[in-house]
Amino acid sequence: MSQDGPYKNPTPTVDALIELDGRPGTVVLIQRANEPVGWAIPGGFVDEGEFLVDAAVREAKEETGLDIEVIELFHVYSDPTRDPRKHTVSTVFIGRAAGLPAGSDDAADARVFALDALPSPIVFDHATILDDYVAYRATGKRPPPRR
Repeated sequence: MSQDGPYKNPTPTVDALIELDGRPGTVVLIQRANEPVGWAIPGGFVDEGEFLVDAAVREAKEETGLDIEVIELFHVYSDPTRDPRKHTVSTVFIGRAAGLPAGSDDAADARVFALDALPSPIVFDHATILDDYVAYRATGKRPPPRR
């Protein structure tokens, strides 16, 4: 405990940029059923005792019905204002899957979108993540660390 009370640490989360086999230039997004309402990259909170990669696979399955194979670690996003509910730090993975998504759990819908025709509104900092992902796919360069 600190002098002023208990520690207030950020909460770890994960997100999965899902690429579907045979559909290059697309990504799977979910329409959130809960606040903040809008389109988002599938993901969520890491459970106690859970590896980050396992959390990404679990959240993708829960929200999209897809069994993903995580192929790489993309980036980490830590803007304290990225989630209006509380300070979170998201580890973002890139994964592959076959089939078509179907929204479930706390996702009202799940769909495949072309990277050049994304829906609106996109919540959290996911528009930034998607912009970084598009640039990464075009150049092979990951985004720099941010403040």
